[in-house]
Amino acid sequence: MLKSSWFNEQSLEFNLSQTLWDYYQLTKPRLIFLFLITTAAAMWIAANGSVNASLMLITLLAGACASGSANTFNCLYDRDIDAVMERTSDRPLPAGRIQPRQAWIFAITLALTAFGLLASFVNLLSACLAMAGIAVYIGVYTHWLKRSSPQNIVLGGAAGAIPPLVGWAAVTGELSFAAWILFAIIFIWTPPHFWPLAMMIEEDYAKVGVPMLPVVEGDRVTAQQTLGYTIALLPVSLLLVYPAHAVSWLYGIAALVLGALFIHKAWGLLQTPDDKQVARSVFKFSILYMMLLSVAAVADSVLLTRPELMLWP
Repeated sequence: MLKSSWFNEQSLEFNLSQTLWDYYQLTKPRLIFLFLITTAAAMWIAANGSVNASLMLITLLAGACASGSANTFNCLYDRDIDAVMERTSDRPLPAGRIQPRQAWIFAITLALTAFGLLASFVNLLSACLAMAGIAVYIGVYTHWLKRSSPQNIVLGGAAGAIPPLVGWAAVTGELSFAAWILFAIIFIWTPPHFWPLAMMIEEDYAKVGVPMLPVVEGDRVTAQQTLGYTIALLPVSLLLVYPAHAVSWLYGIAALVLGALFIHKAWGLLQTPDDKQVARSVFKFSILYMMLLSVAAVADSVLLTRPELMLWP
């Protein structure tokens, strides 16, 4: 009896852990991490390097809930093709570990939590922007464009560019020119971030009839467009320095160096567009690019409020 009870308790604990992990996986946490980095960077810039800790915590928590909700809705809508694609077949919904009704409740709860936190403790503009991000990701990208246009990630990428707007609005209660530059940076960064990934798994997308650019136009055209977007990204990233004057020399140097490295990576992809390992390298660097650019923006905003740390005027 004691042994049987012990095994039952262990089984219950395992099932609970597995269920919690499955709900966590529904939110696509790696994507959330990037969104939160850009949200935090926007808040630091908007606050001139001095952000209220509780405001930061609430905004990031709400942002995680909003992003998790959008990603869960995406998993619900795409569970038919996820079941066929090798990369996604073991996700909780196609694998049957979580039922659609449970996922719907989870997604709606996360969205309501995000809106409630922002509307109650931050401001209504940031709350509405967070909901707009969910709507764009689900309505524009997932439902409309993903299965109908090879440019799906270009327009649909606007959803991923909304988190810094949420962060900026949380601090200032409005959206300035600098906030929209942050939006533009991520909007332009998204295609050269995602297309190399699509090149790596284009067979999966072709199998389920999703018209990602590599499937429709081929790897060379995809590499050409990837390079074009990385070239465009460099001057757009510098708009924060001038004419916005939202950041100074530290961010500017980082943007120049990171932008040049990104262009170099994309150029290498164009030379060997069929090489999946090169595509993987570009994809991984795109993540590093956004993380380091955000860190540079935060560091720069701190220097603006502590000029004694400047190495030169």
